[in-house]
Amino acid sequence: MSRFSVTGGSSPLQGVFIKRLNRFLVECEVEGQKHQAFLANPGRLWEYLFPGNVILLTPHSISSTRKTELTVSGILKDEAWVMLDTHASNKAVSWLISHRLIPGLEDFRVIREEISLGTSRFDLLLQDMEGPLFLEVKSCTLFGNSIAMFPDAPSDRATRHVRELQNHSRKGGRSAVLFLVHSRKPSYFLPDYHTDPAFSRALYDARQDIRIMAVSVSWDRDLSICEDRTGVLDIPWAVIEKEARDSGSYLLILELGADLDICVGSLGNIHFRSGFYVYVGTAARGLEQRLSRHLRKRKRFHWHIDHLRDHAQKVRALPIRTSFPLECILADRMRMISEESVKGFGSSDCDCSSHLFFMKEDPFNNRSFVQGLLDFRINRIEQLI
Repeated sequence: MSRFSVTGGSSPLQGVFIKRLNRFLVECEVEGQKHQAFLANPGRLWEYLFPGNVILLTPHSISSTRKTELTVSGILKDEAWVMLDTHASNKAVSWLISHRLIPGLEDFRVIREEISLGTSRFDLLLQDMEGPLFLEVKSCTLFGNSIAMFPDAPSDRATRHVRELQNHSRKGGRSAVLFLVHSRKPSYFLPDYHTDPAFSRALYDARQDIRIMAVSVSWDRDLSICEDRTGVLDIPWAVIEKEARDSGSYLLILELGADLDICVGSLGNIHFRSGFYVYVGTAARGLEQRLSRHLRKRKRFHWHIDHLRDHAQKVRALPIRTSFPLECILADRMRMISEESVKGFGSSDCDCSSHLFFMKEDPFNNRSFVQGLLDFRINRIEQLI
């Protein structure tokens, strides 16, 4: 049996990631020369895109629709290759179905691609003896020790797809969503309720109406599927019932472009260096509302963080939805990986020395910070399964 290959059998080029220029464009280095390459993946990819990471690139001819000669097709993580080209996932799933390698879909064949239904287009139309089945394929690159999650960025499109497939099934049709996880490491799959609670709710609500599957594959250095089989991941819905709530802890990332002296309520005047500040907070209820309040400037000051937020050029909010109190544990992890903290900031109601931590560089370029985020958002869930 010939194996599926993203590059059509040719060997991809090996390069080094330098930086992400925008959502779909990166700068990289190949054999000592800098290039720009197309990144066919709209995800955040925080756990992959560190300067110096090894990437695999597929060459292309420049045309009216393609402005670069290279596409990022894969990346090395923990000594294993992860396929990043979301456009190739549909082809990979079609190949797996045609070779009867997806449990539960052995009797189906692909009869059409990019088929319209309602206001959306879906990836594959399958057929078996009972009739057609609409299949939407989602490429999943976000995973921890044993759990994979999707999406890694909010996706209104993904939520709409689930709702439309659910509506189709309720009218008597058949539909399914398949999450293709690009690693054989995970054993479980969950919708990422931290990042996209709307998608998580939609998938949970549709679980009785549409077939929801998560399968895993691994990739060789030539970006071919390296095993002629897939792994089937369990979906522990009970975790969603317990944890996917509008409460939990959060991190705020605030950027200051210049040194500033700011009066912070009862703490008085504090000198803040230019750079990045990580604030740890919690909301026993109304987490979404709390984060929305932090993100806007115009409000009555109430917490220490309000004074700093008023001067910050950029603010990013990272919720960690959980039924377990994590705020002080998070603060301790941030203390260990930060350069310094602001004494007494945001910690007047606990025993922590601070809940605000300084980093000169963007935390998302800090492997320890990103690993901490993975630990609290994904790896911690292992204890609940």
